[in-house]
Amino acid sequence: MVPGLGRRVLLATALLFGLLASGPALAQPTLGVEVSGAALSGAKLHLELTVAGAEGDLAIAIFVDGRKVDDLGLGNGEHAVVVDDPDLDWGNHSIEIRSGTSMASAEAYALPGWTSLLPPLVAICLAILFKDVLLALFLGVFTGALALFGLNPFRALARSMDTFVVPAATDPSQATILIFTLLLGGMVGLVTKSGGTQGIVVLMSRFATNAIRGQVATWMMGVLIFFDDYSNALIVGSTMRPLSDRLRISREKLAYIVDSTAAPVACVVPFSSWVGFEVGLIGASLAALSLPFDAYGTFLDSIPFRFYPLFAIVLVFTLAVTGRDLGPMARAERRARKSGKLMDDDAKPLAEYASDRLSPPEGTPLRAVNAFVPILAIIGVTLYGLYITGSDGLVRAEYPTLSEWIRGILNNADSYKALLWASLAGTLSAALLPLVQRILTLRETMEAMVEGFKSMLLALTVLTLAWSLGGVCSQMHTADFLVQLAEGMLAPQFIPALIFVLAAIIAFATGSSWGTMSILTPLVIPISHALSTQAGMEVGSEPYMAILLGTVSSVLAGSVWGDHCSPISDTTILSSTATGCDHIAHVRTQMPYALSVGLLGIAVGDIPTAFGISPYVSLLAGTIVIVVVVRLFGKPAVEPATA
Repeated sequence: MVPGLGRRVLLATALLFGLLASGPALAQPTLGVEVSGAALSGAKLHLELTVAGAEGDLAIAIFVDGRKVDDLGLGNGEHAVVVDDPDLDWGNHSIEIRSGTSMASAEAYALPGWTSLLPPLVAICLAILFKDVLLALFLGVFTGALALFGLNPFRALARSMDTFVVPAATDPSQATILIFTLLLGGMVGLVTKSGGTQGIVVLMSRFATNAIRGQVATWMMGVLIFFDDYSNALIVGSTMRPLSDRLRISREKLAYIVDSTAAPVACVVPFSSWVGFEVGLIGASLAALSLPFDAYGTFLDSIPFRFYPLFAIVLVFTLAVTGRDLGPMARAERRARKSGKLMDDDAKPLAEYASDRLSPPEGTPLRAVNAFVPILAIIGVTLYGLYITGSDGLVRAEYPTLSEWIRGILNNADSYKALLWASLAGTLSAALLPLVQRILTLRETMEAMVEGFKSMLLALTVLTLAWSLGGVCSQMHTADFLVQLAEGMLAPQFIPALIFVLAAIIAFATGSSWGTMSILTPLVIPISHALSTQAGMEVGSEPYMAILLGTVSSVLAGSVWGDHCSPISDTTILSSTATGCDHIAHVRTQMPYALSVGLLGIAVGDIPTAFGISPYVSLLAGTIVIVVVVRLFGKPAVEPATA
């Protein structure tokens, strides 16, 4: 009995120790891998890796079709990984990740790299060809969905809506812009119905007695409303439209003045909704390289290098004050002056404010205050909202000077919340004023606001589809493909010019300045630093800083340039909306000016300053060229007999 019992005890003990010993070995980490967006042949492969159950970082190897393409160490969690695989060709591929005995796999179908350009090209070409931006944008989204979802048209149609359109409309930041635009449309309807818009026309008519003065007044308003490009476009366009119509200024010219004083002004002013976003991108890149430069200081120093937006502002003023124009804009202005046709006969304005329902009641006093108060409410609440959201969590004592305190606020501010609050304040004040003055009844007030909402329906649809196309471009890695095409082509002194062109191409294809900046800034600052130091330039030296500041400014300036040339740009769409202009006509007449100013910026700005010329010399030279060309080649429009 005892010997048998002893054997059983020994056996049980051995089994227990065996289980204990084998326990940890059985608890293997689990891995997961998915392909993010489209896989493009000969391009970078975007993967989403998941690690669970690891103790510390795991050594993970990535294989494509059995070829080892990368090694990295990752801890628990989800990781976005970009793999450079130039041998990835068109067709089916197996993706594997391995760590010891743990592994995970996925399948990828690689598309030719050039297919990532198809969605924006389809949208842009069809918009210009058929003059219907709504259809063009949707077909651009559909083209991308076809490529992403196996060329199945029924699946692509469904995915166009649930994968791209719905997320575009429900993204918190973009939904804020939709509501902001809708509320401003309601405000414009109320201001028009209460006689405020006509009151501004009567008031400004004392100064703007002809088309030239009207254009200068519009330019001045565009410069003064500097805090945000969206607000600028919508406020200036909707406010000045009735006056410009009276002075026979073409809708194309009004849309151009509005568009070219919106983003260009907002991006060169040290205090605007752009600042925090830009400084954040610059700061992250400088910190990653451990460069001893202040992000906001770098932003300020780069302003004189922003040749396109600065020259665009100069050109608008020169054209306005001389009353001269070139190319298709000259034809549009002559049509408007001679015949009174503000748009072509076949024009399709994005927003139409000429509804009889918005005409003020008979005998309504035309008071400009009913327009100025809502506009001032928007400006005031925007600035206050930037302060409230930006100062939250900051300690004033930690900022020695007022300018540093303001920098900190703008860096931390939530411009989307500020704009949303501002549009609500503007709409409420526009509704209360006619009620208090007994100009409108409560029912008439609500009807006017709803009419204003309706006028924005087409614009909101176009904006949503433009963002949807941006989502398609993101999934197809359009920007990455364009960046990769440009790699290896950069020499230090030509970096700013080439980055300017690349940023313009990406912004043109995606319709987003901010999206372009967010993509390029983290890529090009390290490139600028590496190539400059490799060329023997000391960090912080004048040649080094000229190239660094030129690179930083070129990303932003090129983004704005591409936006101004693109029919799918959100700010270009908003400018057409606010001015009631046919969108394609706006793009067609603005593009020659934008292209000319962009090329001028490269020729007298980006290249010379990279070789050591002062940016102020370049700005002076460019200004002289603009004035001389307009005076020599610009054609004056025929003024009507009476203003």
